Amino acid sequence: MTPQEKQDLEIKVKEVLNKIRPYLQNDGGDLRFVELTDDKVVYVELQGHCGSCPHAMMTLKQGVEQAVIEELPEIKAVERYM
Repeated sequence: MTPQEKQDLEIKVKEVLNKIRPYLQNDGGDLRFVELTDDKVVYVELQGHCGSCPHAMMTLKQGVEQAVIEELPEIKAVERYM
């Protein structure tokens, strides 16, 4: 992936995350984009209630990751940044 392709994909990922953000904020949580790796894995930081919620991994995998991959199938995974 060229630097320009990575930058373009990162912009698209952030757009998808911004669509998801209001649903997390309704429950007192949020997320922050951290990184898109060269192998197309997205890292996000879960914030607010999402950072300490026992269901955070389910939200991440079944909510955030699923939404991102649905719109951007080239993304391999969305992982929690520690």
